[in-house]
Amino acid sequence: MIRLATRADVAAVTNLVNDAYAIYIARNAKVPGPMRDDYRALIRDRRVNVLEDDSAILGVLVMIPEADAMLLDNIAVAPGAQRRGVGKTLMRFAEDQARAASLKTIRLYTQDIMTENIALYRRLGYVETHRGEAIGLMRVYMKKILT
Repeated sequence: MIRLATRADVAAVTNLVNDAYAIYIARNAKVPGPMRDDYRALIRDRRVNVLEDDSAILGVLVMIPEADAMLLDNIAVAPGAQRRGVGKTLMRFAEDQARAASLKTIRLYTQDIMTENIALYRRLGYVETHRGEAIGLMRVYMKKILT
């Protein structure tokens, strides 16, 4: 089930994101952007959705509608739930939400060291638009035109 996160989810969301992104700190000794975010504020602003089963939150999705696109700001899957389709389910949900908001494009960015994520996004039809540095991190920017 995918639902909007609530105040009661702040700790679980924060912990899941930290667990999901911790492996990348070892790659370049930098804290990934999602680990720096204020999930209390994002949840308050209704930007966070969670995918859960009967026992726990398995995935987190942060979306921010923009004038001409939906920004997929963060997608994180609990380490124990990876390779079970949680990420792809959240990606489809994000695309459906963009379409429902009459947005024809969804965009995202990820660190260049997150090669697994870049490969997944390419398989799902996202194309790289450019690269650049933000908050001290080298990022790969991608988008998908929705049909």
